[in-house]
Amino acid sequence: MGKRILELVGDFVEDCEAMVPYQMLLMLGYQVDTTCPGKKPGEKVKTAIHDFEGDQTYSEKPGHFFMITKDFDTIKVEDYDGLVIPGGRAPEYLRMNPKVVELVKKFAEAKKPIAAICHGPQLLTAAKVISGKRICAYPAVAAEIELAGGTYVPPNETFSNAVVDDIFVTAPAWPAHPEWIRKFVELLGAKIEI
Repeated sequence: MGKRILELVGDFVEDCEAMVPYQMLLMLGYQVDTTCPGKKPGEKVKTAIHDFEGDQTYSEKPGHFFMITKDFDTIKVEDYDGLVIPGGRAPEYLRMNPKVVELVKKFAEAKKPIAAICHGPQLLTAAKVISGKRICAYPAVAAEIELAGGTYVPPNETFSNAVVDDIFVTAPAWPAHPEWIRKFVELLGAKIEI
């Protein structure tokens, strides 16, 4: 069996940040389970589409439904090779769930690669696992990263950069998907050649 990845989502997760990494990782041959506390396999979360349209912050529109494939209460960290944490509004409330925070902490303690994007690093700050680490995120998360002992790395002009520090690969928003996922699969041991 190939490597298994867990993707942690919740209602109003950012649409592209949930769907695109899921599809990219499947395309590369990884087994990807999606999970959400309080949702069972076969149930769905609602997503939100965030866009950059020249306002002071992103705009938000209704997205698609995203299928849950794994019961959160049955998750065992040892069954997975890595964790993906998309952004959107889901991390804001998921970080208040002690079981979610403990799961993220266990992935970090097991030294398994963790890919977090946009607001996803809010779960890393809640788990208190980024002290001394360089972490990229949506700018609104910068203060939380600094308060958790991390060093905030701002996005580049196109929001397409991704940063690797130890087991963490982080990025500011969905325009970074190509670099973010490439660096994540490299942390998982894949060698990408063209």
